[in-house]
Amino acid sequence: MKTVEQLLEGKPGGIVSIAPNASVLDALKLLAEKNVGAVLVMEGPRLAGILSERDYARKVALKGKSSSDTPVSEVMTRSVVCVNLKHTNEDCMGLMTQKHIRHLPVVDGERVLGMLSIGDLVKDLISEQQFIISQLESYIHG
Repeated sequence: MKTVEQLLEGKPGGIVSIAPNASVLDALKLLAEKNVGAVLVMEGPRLAGILSERDYARKVALKGKSSSDTPVSEVMTRSVVCVNLKHTNEDCMGLMTQKHIRHLPVVDGERVLGMLSIGDLVKDLISEQQFIISQLESYIHG
């Protein structure tokens, strides 16, 4: 089972983030541009929260708020569940299942290093299973 550190190595670099005072509309544009489901809300180098498509749907669209007039800080999730480099894929999947979340920021102390999505974890799990199947087939036929 891979660690978060190994999983991050396989991802393109960069953190997709937005400031808390930005409009939700700007955050939505960023989500679409980067083709991601969540964006980290950063105050300088500090993680202030996370804004996901789910946050938008539940806290803006369903409440009839204006995306252009609502600041990200008003609807972001403030208590963010994070992992560190030593966690495993299995740890992350367990957290996501338990907390009903789809994105996990990766931190080292206060420093944000990246973010993993459920898609990243499933992709890795499938790859690992395919490798094991291949090894077993080689063993059986070999």
